[in-house]
This record gives sequence, C-alpha cells and structure tokens, in this order.
Amino acid sequence: MVDADEAPTQATPSEHGWLLLIHQLPPKPDYLRVKIRRRLKGLGAVVLKNTVYVLPNGEEQLEDFTWLVREIEGAGGSAMLCQADFLEGITDREIEALLEAEATTTPVPGVGAAIAAIRPGSTWVTRANVFVDRMASAWLIRKLIDPSATFRFVATTRYEPREGELRFDMFEAEYTHVGEDCTFETLLRRFDLTDPALRAIGDVVHDIDCKDDLHRRPETTGIAALLRGIATGVPTDDARLERGFVVFDDLLSFYRGQLP
Repeated sequence: MVDADEAPTQATPSEHGWLLLIHQLPPKPDYLRVKIRRRLKGLGAVVLKNTVYVLPNGEEQLEDFTWLVREIEGAGGSAMLCQADFLEGITDREIEALLEAEATTTPVPGVGAAIAAIRPGSTWVTRANVFVDRMASAWLIRKLIDPSATFRFVATTRYEPREGELRFDMFEAEYTHVGEDCTFETLLRRFDLTDPALRAIGDVVHDIDCKDDLHRRPETTGIAALLRGIATGVPTDDARLERGFVVFDDLLSFYRGQLP
C-alpha cells in the first residue's frame, strides 16, 4: 500500500513528448475496471490501443500517472509507465486532437454534448452484413445522435473513405472498439449518453459482440438468438437495420421499465 501522504517515487519528464500508461487489471472485482476507466477519464487521458493510454509528458501528468500505477498495482493489477515518441502509425497532431476532444467534452444530463459537432444527415459507413454491434450502433445513431443519418455498407477491402463520411465499427473508424468497449459503448461514452437503460443495452451488446461474458445479464442469450435470426433470415443490411431497430426500441422500453 502507498501512504496517501507520501509522494510516489517517479521519473522526471524528459525530452520525449508523451507518457504511456500500459496496464492489465485482474478479472475481479468487476467494479475495478469501471473505477480505473473513470480515473483515466478524469485525468484527461485517451486510449490508443487496448489498455494503452497517453498524456503529454509534463510534471503534473507524470505524477498523476505514477499515482495511478500504484493504485493499479495495489489492486492486484500490473502497470508500466513509459516516456515515448511516435515514429509511425499516429502523429503528434492526431494525439493532440484526441486529447483536445477529450478535454472539451462537457457532459450534459440526458444529452450528448458532442452531438452538436455532428453535421445532421451525415452518411455513416460501416461493414456490410451487419450484426449485433453494428445494428445497435446504427440504432443509437439514428435515435439519439443523428436522427436524419443515412447508412452505407461497404466491403472493407475495397472501401475508400469519402469526404464528410463518418465510419463506425470498422478499421480506422471514427467510432469503433476502444479498449474493452465495443462500438456501441464507445458511442455512449463519446456522446455522453448516460441513460441507465442505454448502459444496460450496452452490457448486452458487449457480451454478444465481444464474447467475454463480462456483464452476464440473464436476457443476453435470448436477445443474441433473436438478432442471429434477423442476420440469418434477412438478406439486406437496410432490412436488417429496420428489423433490428424495432428490437432495440423494445429493449429500451423494457430497461426503462425495469431500472430505477
């Protein structure tokens, strides 16, 4: 245990531009993942890949990450803290943009503050042959983020992005899996959608899509079978969304009636 009054031993900032926190949490207790995720969000850190988070390499940020390393280790997890520069894969400006977006997102109860930044009636692109995460994400986009959204379904191997398109649940998409979150959960987080009923739907979508039984809601198995029936029996993506939207509308009503 680290004494709360004792400053952690830490490195000093170097000429390297970024701090990377790489961590692994134990499978239990479940609340620990939520706790650490909230701590990282509070620090303004953004996820780069899986459980790799980044902050600028400054004294305050170094101290914050160092304390968090101690917290993770104290809870039975493991963590590494690195000073780094990026040579390929992402630019400094792209990281700065991610950090700026994280810092300027202000939660508004019941409303996604970042929704105002979306051009109404945008074209949202995803992979063809939609199933659970893409069905649910498209439903969420149409219902709460961009009610006049249009959807385009593409083969990823031949897809060339067009100006103004927004991609979801696909490689290099604006909205896709981040860390442990499926795309539906990423949309909830990015647009500050905090309705408990939406979070419950996110639990179901996560467990079907990620196949990790993280949330284990008892209704998940039945919903998975229903969505697989739609995917198997409905030939076109537009028709699958039409059928899937009804399912998720009903699921939202169910959870709003069940949850406090």
